Amino acid sequence: MPLLHVDDVVVQFGGVTAVNHANFEVEQGSITGLIGPNGAGKTTTFNVVTGLQTPTSGRVVFDDKDITRMPVHRRSRRGIGRTFQRLEAFGSLTVAENVRTAFDIHDGFAGLFRSVQNDVDDLLDLVGIANHADDRADSIPTGTARLLELARALACDPKLLLLDEPSSGLDESETEAFGELLQQLANEGRTILMVEHDMDLVMNVCDTIHVLDFGSVIADGTPAQVRANPVVQKAYLGYSDDGPAGDDTAVLPLVNEEVVL
Repeated sequence: MPLLHVDDVVVQFGGVTAVNHANFEVEQGSITGLIGPNGAGKTTTFNVVTGLQTPTSGRVVFDDKDITRMPVHRRSRRGIGRTFQRLEAFGSLTVAENVRTAFDIHDGFAGLFRSVQNDVDDLLDLVGIANHADDRADSIPTGTARLLELARALACDPKLLLLDEPSSGLDESETEAFGELLQQLANEGRTILMVEHDMDLVMNVCDTIHVLDFGSVIADGTPAQVRANPVVQKAYLGYSDDGPAGDDTAVLPLVNEEVVL
């Protein structure tokens, strides 16, 4: 059984269909990409999986249980964690305090009887921002804040980690290190589903990619299969077999943020 199954999900806002009978699966221990043009419905799909958006129809099955109507906090308890496209750190707290707060919320009453400082330090080391532990979260660079959000999500020990544009704000070397971190997490048994605009990162780390366009899944497969798919080339990657003669290595025109749906 896949860890996550999005089953014929439809999301409508008035007369606008943001997600149109979307079907895809995420296998345990894999890194799965969800890509598509701006406004394709990627973040809306994330919201459905995490419980922030109730689908008009369809189901979400996680770890062999239908969670379609389950509230957000219960999904988190069952092992779904998430980062957001828009940074959501507690700006007045330090980086370490942000992560400690995540541990405290996750542990609840039981957390009163143990110290989490070592756990906080370990997570900051893992994501590579230990040198910012005492900095206020509203003073750190965007790329560092992205890694802070990842550390905070990992503090909740998720089985499934949803990452929304996680490399935004990272430079080339930081993105390369981030890709290695994602592969390390997957090798340790984490399952990752990510929306990402950096196609080099997606193609290098993902086991499977699902492509959304106008809310529908138009293709899925391995990175090589998706890159070679003429439907994907035309809809998203910016080139096709009937493009300019001799131009078979077109640059991928990628969006930085999903601002519509």
